[in-house]
Amino acid sequence: MTKSDLYEFVARYKLGVISSLSPSGTVQSALVGIAITQDLEIIFDTVKTSRKYPNLIGNPGCSFVIGWTGEQTMQYEGTATEPEGKELERCQKTYFTAWPDGPSRLAWPGITYFCVNPKWIRYSDFDAKPPLIQEFRF
Repeated sequence: MTKSDLYEFVARYKLGVISSLSPSGTVQSALVGIAITQDLEIIFDTVKTSRKYPNLIGNPGCSFVIGWTGEQTMQYEGTATEPEGKELERCQKTYFTAWPDGPSRLAWPGITYFCVNPKWIRYSDFDAKPPLIQEFRF
């Protein structure tokens, strides 16, 4: 399994579950629409009134679970940033490619984007015989 293989795996999916930590220390999870870059950055949009927004601003560490077809999954831990300027444009371009309806949400009050850089990934395929489990650190 290579970085390119990980990209191809995630690119097949449009949804992922993100977990973040609230200011009180409660773990909170949400289903989000995702896009992925060749560098394995996960990009998603949200609104500033969501629970995940203040969580990620206060503590940018987060995790994802992606892919639950059969027994192939990716666990992903990373650091989220709210991009601005040229970085925001780059992230939106990737996101809008995966989500062509994304530009219509630009009119939503408080819409924003996060870009998550990977720190640790575990790919698991329990459909394979023997099972394939591989970890990556960044």
